[in-house]
Amino acid sequence: MPRKLPNIVMFGIDSIRADRMSCYGHHRQTTPHIDRLASQGVLFEKYYSPNIPTPPGYVPMLTGRDVFSTQVVSLHHKDPLDPKIPTLPELLRDHGYLSSCVGFGRSMLYRGFDEYADYRAWMAWEDRPGDKAGKLNDVALPELNRLAASGKPFLLFMRHMDPHSPYLPPPPFDRIFYTGNETDPANKSMEPVFAFAPFAEFFKSWMPPGITDIEFVKASYDGALAYMDACIQQVINRVGELGLADETIVVVTGDHGETLDEHDCYFDHHGLYEPTLYVPLIIRFPGRLPEGEIVPGYSQHIDLVPTLMDLMGFKPKTKFDGTSLLPLVSGDKPTNYTGYYITEATWMRKHGWRTTEWKFFEALEPDFHDKPPVELYNLVADPLELNNLAEDEPGLVDELRRRMNAHIAKREKESGKHNPIHDYQIGIDRRIGSIGTAKKLQEKK
Repeated sequence: MPRKLPNIVMFGIDSIRADRMSCYGHHRQTTPHIDRLASQGVLFEKYYSPNIPTPPGYVPMLTGRDVFSTQVVSLHHKDPLDPKIPTLPELLRDHGYLSSCVGFGRSMLYRGFDEYADYRAWMAWEDRPGDKAGKLNDVALPELNRLAASGKPFLLFMRHMDPHSPYLPPPPFDRIFYTGNETDPANKSMEPVFAFAPFAEFFKSWMPPGITDIEFVKASYDGALAYMDACIQQVINRVGELGLADETIVVVTGDHGETLDEHDCYFDHHGLYEPTLYVPLIIRFPGRLPEGEIVPGYSQHIDLVPTLMDLMGFKPKTKFDGTSLLPLVSGDKPTNYTGYYITEATWMRKHGWRTTEWKFFEALEPDFHDKPPVELYNLVADPLELNNLAEDEPGLVDELRRRMNAHIAKREKESGKHNPIHDYQIGIDRRIGSIGTAKKLQEKK
C-alpha cells in the first residue's frame, strides 16, 4: 500500500540564533523540547541564512531561490516576488495539498497559502507578559485541527516572533536564567546600549525601567527561547494526538539570527557577523530520516525546498538555486558549499564572501556604526570575529572579492537579472523609535 503523502509542519522562527539553543551547544537548556525533536530526526550543524534581514531570509526558505532570482534583498523590498517563481505552498498545491500561514498577512512576498492568520507579536514593557508563542498557538492549533480534519495532506507554516525583540517572555521564563539585580546602580554595562541613539528609544520602551545590567537582557532572550520551545511542544503534541506524527515532516528553522551584545549591534539582526547568519535547521520525518543524526556540511536556506521536494519524492518542473540535503544526510556528499555570497540591507548595506575558513565583506555605503569599509576574519582562529585582518591581508581580500564578483557575474548571467543590493540606499539617519514605529516597520516585511 503506497504511503500517504506527508504533511509539513514548519516552524519558521524570526531572529533565532542557533548557538543559543541547547541542541546546538548553548550552556543553558533553552530548547529541551526542540532538543528532543532533534534526537528524533536530523540536525544540520552548519546551516546559514546568508542574506539578511527578514524578507531575504524567509523568501529563499519558501522558494529555494537566491537573491538574484527573487530580487528580494532588503528590509524595505520594492517589488512583489516574481510571479514566475513558485512558492512552497504553490508547489504543494499541485499535489493536492492545503496550506495555512500563521504570522504573515497576505503578502505578495509570501504568497500562495490558502489561508493566512496573524497574532499579537509586539508589545512594550507595560504590555507584559509577552506571550507571543501562546498567542500564535491560539491561532495555529485550530488551523492544525481544521487541516487535519480535511483528510488532505497539508502545509502549516508558523512564523514565531519570540526571539525577536522585544524579549518579554511571561513568568517563570522572564527570570528563569537570571537571579540578579538588573537595576544595580554599580553595574554600568547598559550604558553603551542606551548611548546608541538610533535604537535608544526603542530599547527603553521594552526594557525594565532603570535597567543597568546587560546580562538581564541576554538572559531574557534565552528565556524567550525557552518559552517558545514549550509552546512549540504543544503543537508537536497535538500532531501526535491527531495520529499524524508518523506521516508529518516537522521542520524547525529561522529567517536569520540575532546580535545580543556583539560588535555594538545591540539586540537586533544587522551586521554580517556569525550571530546574525547562523541559524538552526532540524527536520524530523519518522521512517524516512535517521534519528539523532548531526550533518556537519554547510547548507543554507535555498536548500530547504529542494530537500523537502526530494524527501517527498516530488520532481517539480521549476528550477531551484539550492540543492537537496539528502546526499549530506546519507553521507554521499560532504557539503553543499565551500563558499557563498552574503548580503545585508537592513540598517547597513554590505556584501561579501564566506568560505569555511574566511569571511570577507565590504560596505556599499557608510553606516551609522562607523564600521570599517572592509572587514576580513579568520573564522577558525577567530570565531568571535574580533580581529579584522583586512589591512594585514590585502592579497586575501583581493582574492575573496574576486570570488564574490565572479559569483555575482555568474548569477546575473544565469538569472538574467541584476544584483538587487544596488537598488537600495539606507543612509546613516535611520532610527527605530518606539514599539509602535518598530511594529509598522515589521508590518512592511
